[in-house]
Amino acid sequence: MFSKKAFSGRIKQLRKEKKISQAILAEYLEISRTQISDLENGKTSTSVERLYMLADYFNVSIDYLVGRSDEPKRY
Repeated sequence: MFSKKAFSGRIKQLRKEKKISQAILAEYLEISRTQISDLENGKTSTSVERLYMLADYFNVSIDYLVGRSDEPKRY
């Protein structure tokens, strides 16, 4: 099950761990910085395509991003 709370928190956590700004992540995803802020604050979710992009960018599993697993690494 998709957990918007887990998703928003993990995006923010991963971005901060990688020490990148919302603007840099937004540029990578081809969306606005405001949309990144909305993702991190649980105001919105994202497309499947961007979910894959996020998983690739942060080198984590999609299950981790959406709260289905607490193991961040891919199998």
